[in-house]
Amino acid sequence: MPLTTATDPGRVPLPSVRVPALSGRARRGVLLVHIAAAGTWLGVDVVMAVVVFTAVLSDDPRTVALCYQALHLFTVWPLLVTGLVCLASGIVLGLGTKYGLLKYWWVAVKLALNLLLTGLVLVALRPTVTEAAEYGRQLAAGHPGVPPRDMIYPPIVSPLLVGFAFVLAVFKPWGRIRARSGNRVAPRDAGPRRAPRPRRPGPGRAPGRERA
Repeated sequence: MPLTTATDPGRVPLPSVRVPALSGRARRGVLLVHIAAAGTWLGVDVVMAVVVFTAVLSDDPRTVALCYQALHLFTVWPLLVTGLVCLASGIVLGLGTKYGLLKYWWVAVKLALNLLLTGLVLVALRPTVTEAAEYGRQLAAGHPGVPPRDMIYPPIVSPLLVGFAFVLAVFKPWGRIRARSGNRVAPRDAGPRRAPRPRRPGPGRAPGRERA
């Protein structure tokens, strides 16, 4: 990859890597993977919402136990894989097209949402689903315990944020991110200015004579 160096005077030149632009066929292929991963993500969220609200609203202990145990099978790892695929394909699209990663607000917000939701799968969703599955096993064995309280939030928050990311990708709002003034290249010194040339006296006027 070609390397370029900064030309800002007064700073140590740092190498920057130029990522080659994606060809039309490659861009369409990566975009297809990105859309498929995002659609799978949203689909898993919808199924999770159906299962969770079925468990919350049902009065049948068998149905409740089955729903909570099923969450452990299709939520954590499928959501983590789709989130990582969506993140990787989005980074490739950003670096390989004119949009970049931090040039436009809608791209930066989508990147932040992807990182946030993917991290929450491991930090928040995984322990909650594990607790819900354990409650389902105890309920199926005839030992009802305390139902999980936080299981209702993931199927509400995640689909809303993923849907918001779809809206950003379609409408592309807010325009470009303005560069900070400190990142602008300072103008080069033009050097010492030349002294103005003395004016020549006009015809019929002696040098040094002033008008009356």
